[in-house]
Amino acid sequence: MEKQLRKEKIWTKDFVLICLANFFIFLGFQMTLPTIPLFVEDLGGNDQLIGFVVGIFTFSSLLLRPYAGKSLETKGRGFVYFIGLAIFVLSVGSFGFLTSIVFLFVMRVVQGVGWGFSTTASGTIATDLIPASRRGEGMGYYGLSGNLALAFGPSLGLILTGIISFKQFFLICAGLGLMALLLSSRISYKKVEQKPARAKAKLDLYEKGALKPSMLMFFITVTFGGIAAFLPLYTAEKHIAGIQLYFLLYAIALMVTRAFAGQLYDRKGHQAVFIPGTLLILTAMILLSWLPNSTILFVAAVLYGLGFGTVQPALQAWSIEKVPNNRRGMANATFYSFFDLGVGIGAMVFGQIGHLLGYSSIYSTSAVSIFISMLLYVYFLYKERVNVAQQG
Repeated sequence: MEKQLRKEKIWTKDFVLICLANFFIFLGFQMTLPTIPLFVEDLGGNDQLIGFVVGIFTFSSLLLRPYAGKSLETKGRGFVYFIGLAIFVLSVGSFGFLTSIVFLFVMRVVQGVGWGFSTTASGTIATDLIPASRRGEGMGYYGLSGNLALAFGPSLGLILTGIISFKQFFLICAGLGLMALLLSSRISYKKVEQKPARAKAKLDLYEKGALKPSMLMFFITVTFGGIAAFLPLYTAEKHIAGIQLYFLLYAIALMVTRAFAGQLYDRKGHQAVFIPGTLLILTAMILLSWLPNSTILFVAAVLYGLGFGTVQPALQAWSIEKVPNNRRGMANATFYSFFDLGVGIGAMVFGQIGHLLGYSSIYSTSAVSIFISMLLYVYFLYKERVNVAQQG
């Protein structure tokens, strides 16, 4: 059986292309992640405004994901992907010409639309190309393309904004998105088998089969909102060096974890990876709330990377595990919607918490969010076993 599984090929030409396109769009995005807060400060904004500028991006992405998921099944993968990438390129390129936080806020909304379309499409395209028996492993490899961008993006962004203007910087980021658009034009997209249309009284906004892993992802990505928006400012306030190395170590830990965590999911399911992964993230948040020196910062980076790299691909694979093929787009849209919602709420709420209680409170609150995800997971397992017992 093991030999038979290995015969199913993951690394096809189209899978390589979607991974490369994903790398470039994520590189353009990750370079802006720690620099947008600096740009807001440069425009005269405070912690609260930083939280809103970071958060509104994810909310606009969230609102468009259900439509993106449905469009993937009706208008095709390529159409949705191209539109998303084009909007992302234009919006990011415009940042360098803005001199007002109000206009930056508006263009971040537009950027969120492009991000929502492109990432929902990209994840769905990847799942189309990966053999079902190796989905956890394949999604781990696909996730590596984004993790590789994360290894260089934030550090490269911080370095570049120190030596070139914001205008030049954002044009470079837009150029990376354009590279993703060119690569995506070479992919042969699979057509989705559509079932006969049925009249529905309710709006088709989510995939029910993806709700459990998506809800768990929400409480985990809340922590990411606090890290992306405020960790560079937190370390600067505490005069702790090494924020660039933090993002590099985090990304390396993610990459180390992805492949074997996906294989473990394929063999033993989410029970084998979720609790160990979330325990690592919980420990990282506690260390960041303490943060006495650079060594603890780096240890937290590794733990967070190992934890997130274990949990995220497993939850994404779980979200599409039992849904029909013609609902994969909506399942991915549901998963990424909760992902975005967590980041957005985290950035906005933590902006207020950081302003009122200090940056360290952001990470102690994040630890609570991770603990909630663990309790919720145990509850889901309990309900599942009760249902099995009742059916038996």
